[in-house]
Amino acid sequence: MAVKTIQWKNDRVIMLDQRLLPHKEVYRVCRDYNEVAEAIRNMVIRGAPAIGVAAAMGVALGMLKAPEKTFDREFDRVVLTLGKTRPTAVNLFWALQRMRDVYSRNRSKGVESVKRALRDEAQKIFRDDIAANKQIGKYGASLMRNAKQIMTYCNAGALATAGYGTALGVLRALKESGSHFEVFVNETRPFLQGARLTAWELKKEKISATLITDNMAGYLMQKGKVDAVVVGCDRVAANGDVANKIGTYTIAVLAKRHGIPFYVAGPTSSIDINCPSGNDIPIEQRDAKEVSHLFGKPLAPKGMKVFNPAFDVTAQDLISAIITEKGVINPPYQPNIRNYVSY
Repeated sequence: MAVKTIQWKNDRVIMLDQRLLPHKEVYRVCRDYNEVAEAIRNMVIRGAPAIGVAAAMGVALGMLKAPEKTFDREFDRVVLTLGKTRPTAVNLFWALQRMRDVYSRNRSKGVESVKRALRDEAQKIFRDDIAANKQIGKYGASLMRNAKQIMTYCNAGALATAGYGTALGVLRALKESGSHFEVFVNETRPFLQGARLTAWELKKEKISATLITDNMAGYLMQKGKVDAVVVGCDRVAANGDVANKIGTYTIAVLAKRHGIPFYVAGPTSSIDINCPSGNDIPIEQRDAKEVSHLFGKPLAPKGMKVFNPAFDVTAQDLISAIITEKGVINPPYQPNIRNYVSY
């Protein structure tokens, strides 16, 4: 992707404002950690791996000007603030823990050493994510090499990561291998990540794609128009249950009904080995206006009650395989996941 999702430049964190896509490409410059936290909370940047990268950069940014006298207290404040932004994507907490570990290892070396180490670690998390995505693409392309009609949901592309993408990384790798295929892109209400972001990415990559409304998925499957489904993930529980954008569960149930393989693509940083099952994954509740309004204009009667969970959980028995940078995890997930997680 020529467009950068997130960058560290001149001790600033620069993000592409995904709320304005596909019509405007506007970059936001974050000069302190509070601005990074707001950007995560308000979905300037979104997607579990990208949120993790942003949080790590937010910590490094927040500590650059922290005074020596209150350095430890300031570090705790920065991490706590960023940790409160979005509760479901485990990559956020994984990245913050990596920054905590670096802080602890370097604290005795002095404040300036800690600042350098935090900045270096944030950059390493950024690079590691891109490398992981390319490996996910490689494994996924091998797994799905015979699929000619592929459905995806939400956005798990370069925009949701440091670059390349997870589910869309698989599609990129398929194209790079010479495969010819069509992608069906669900619009993904209420935030329209599919219509606004995935469609935009695929068009830039010149990958053949067709946009559909979310309630058309079953029709296409019924008519034999879908060979495989691939989606991203925000958290994978130890038993293989997966939290992803609201509506993913519906697609998985439809795929199961029609005998279509349903694949989840994500880095091992999305696996929460300390979370026993999907029942233990916190589900973020978002602003009612995301449902009742569209681009600032009301759709529903004034005063209408709204329910707006940002994610749902797809049970492990609906998932054909989980594609990671370390390889493809097949059922049974409970024992097999542990072989792919190093913490």
